[in-house]
This record gives sequence, C-alpha cells and structure tokens, in this order.
Amino acid sequence: MQALVFDYSLPRLVATRLLGAASPRAYVGPTAPMRLRELPEPALPAGDWLLLRTRLCGICGSDAKQVFLEGALDNPMTALVSFPQVLGHEVVGVVERVGPEVRTRRVGERVVLNPWLSCAPRGLPPCDFCRAGQYAQCRSFASGALAPGIHHGNSASAPGGFAPLLPAHESQCLPVPQAISDEAAALADPFSVSLHAVLRQPPPAGSSALVYGCGTLGLLAVAILRALHPDVRVLAVARFAHQAALARRLGAHAVFAHRPLRSLIEALGEATGAALQQPWRGLPMLNGGVDAIYDSVASAETLEVGLRVAAPRARIVLTGVATPRRFEWTPLYFKEVAVIGSNAFGVEPFEGRELHAMEWYFELLRERGFDATAIVTHRFPLARWREAFLACRDQGRSGAVKVLFEFGEG
Repeated sequence: MQALVFDYSLPRLVATRLLGAASPRAYVGPTAPMRLRELPEPALPAGDWLLLRTRLCGICGSDAKQVFLEGALDNPMTALVSFPQVLGHEVVGVVERVGPEVRTRRVGERVVLNPWLSCAPRGLPPCDFCRAGQYAQCRSFASGALAPGIHHGNSASAPGGFAPLLPAHESQCLPVPQAISDEAAALADPFSVSLHAVLRQPPPAGSSALVYGCGTLGLLAVAILRALHPDVRVLAVARFAHQAALARRLGAHAVFAHRPLRSLIEALGEATGAALQQPWRGLPMLNGGVDAIYDSVASAETLEVGLRVAAPRARIVLTGVATPRRFEWTPLYFKEVAVIGSNAFGVEPFEGRELHAMEWYFELLRERGFDATAIVTHRFPLARWREAFLACRDQGRSGAVKVLFEFGEG
C-alpha cells in the first residue's frame, strides 16, 4: 500500500529548513522528511487489535505543523514520539479484519478512531486516568507493547490514517450511526477537542465568550457554544474572510479581524462595554472585557491580547499549540485570570451523564441538528498530498479550513 511516511532524518530536516526559507514548497519537496512510500500491509500488534480500511482522514493542525517543521527540539513532547511515522489520526474507516481476541467490533462496521495509545492498546492494566476515561492524560505513553507515542500517527508501532489501511485496538473504534455521513463523522475528533475545552471551563450564564482563532477548532468552538450555551454572547476573532463568514454562519454574534491589535482591543472594548486603559506605551488593556476565552491559536500574540481583553477572573482556555515566545503578561496577575490548558478529549460529563466526547458528537448530530460540515472545504486523494498540505499552509489563498484525504468510497 502507499502511505505518507514522516521519518526523522537530520540531513533532510536541515536541507528542508534551508530550502523552506525560499519557498514553502520545499516542505513537501524531494528533500522533505515526509514522502509517499510503498509499505506492506500493517500487522496487528496483538489479538485484540483490528485492521481498518480508511475512508476519510482529516489533516489536523498538528500534522501540518509537523510537515512544515514548526516546533522546537527542546519541546518536552519529543520524549513521547517514535519514528518512522504514518501521520493522521482523524480517521473514519471500515473494519477490514479482526484479531482472534476482538469481541466488540465486526468486519464491515463503520467506525471513527479514538486515537489515544493509552493503557488498553498498550496491553497494560488501566492507570488512574484511563479508569476515569481521561485517555489523553494516560501515564503509559512510553510503556507497554508499543513504541512511544501519544496517539496514532506519532508512534512507530501505530501508523495513522494517511494510508489506506491502519491497525487499531478494538477499544479505540467507536461505531458511526448509520444516518451520519462520512464527512460529518470525520469531524468527530476535532469536535471532541473543542467540546472538552468548553465543558471543562464553560462560560458563565448570560456572559460573553471570545473564540480566538477561526480555524477548525475555533469554528467548532463557536458552534458548540451556540448549541450548548444559547444565552452566551459569542464573539470571534478571524484571520481570513472565509473564516469570518463561516463563524457567522455557525452562530457567532460578532466577528473581528485579528489585526491591527489595537483596533481589535478597541473593538472588543466597545462590544463588551469595557473602557480602554492606556499604558505609557504599547497596547491598551480593558477595564472589564470578556468572561471566557477559547484560544485555538495560543501564540504569544493571542495570549497577550487575551489577557488584555479578559474581564477580571476570566478563564482563558488554550486548545492551540504554538512555539513559546516572550509576551507582556502583567494582566495575568492583576486581573487574576486563569490560563488553562485543554488537551484533547475523553469521557466527558454533561447534563448529568458521562459519554465519550465522540458519542456526545453523534448525539448532538442526531437529536439537536448540530451540523458543522460547512468547515470541510477541501478533499484530496492521497496522491495529491502536496496540494493538500499547501492548501493548509496558505489558507488565505486556498480558503481552506478542514482538509480531508479521501480513499475509495470515502
């Protein structure tokens, strides 16, 4: 089978970084660490694993960041990866074959992948986090029968969905209800990331919430806030015109341009009725502001602006990942703002029940008419992987939000 393989090669990394300074096409060019390669059909690591035939697989922001080498070598997460990697963890697939110990899934069943390589896939007794259904906090990502990796796509033992076939533990496969399309099911993973953030730190009743960044996670956060908290005024910050249009379509009450920063802060002050407080130099701070911020960018810029526009004792929830840089963070202590990391998803409590986040997604689709498939803007066959990643890179020109690889009938 043909698969997109990312390997750690220092000469390729160095050459690609040098050539990438001249053109982003170098990151998907002949020197790049990512290549389309011929691989054998993946083996099942244990008897309770099965083989999935991929129908659709989304390109996550983390996949794109890796391909374009956005990161630092001192990132602590490098302790929890192994190579070579077949990336891709936002998978909709059909069960192709089951191991002899599989009891809960059957051949021909359509499923989405819960990609976390936690205790059960590793053949280990559940740790305290896995017992609670918080698989993204598992203590065993570098232990057990698999090579280090937190989810499919960054472990050498668990290739991901940028290939027509991938192995998965039976506990990782959630059945897709018949009435739900492949395209809608392909959003189960990113939806779950944004749902976890909103459920972990919900906005106060009748308050204002700001979604900072209108890529996939930000737009899904807008839709989730409107569905679960209809009394909250949802504001959004978008970089591109097509993102702003989608934010409005998904229910944002007002959308603001991400720059100039002073104009953004002034506009948010006007929207929330908060007065500007101007320091001796630099950007103003609001006396008041928004009560909850969901930051899907998490750059130094968005963190600094978020702290300046946050109301006293507001919550800033980070779902984005950016390379750390210095920023002016004095409002953090002065306003007693809480900055909270939000990592992925698991079993989520809501309305007195606990379901896996992906199951909540399917329930919202079936029973509340939730529909965010408008954010799916591009679909490519795997052979056109270079075009797919360049569309992700230049969203202003391509109009991309969620980009999918499609296989066969996907």
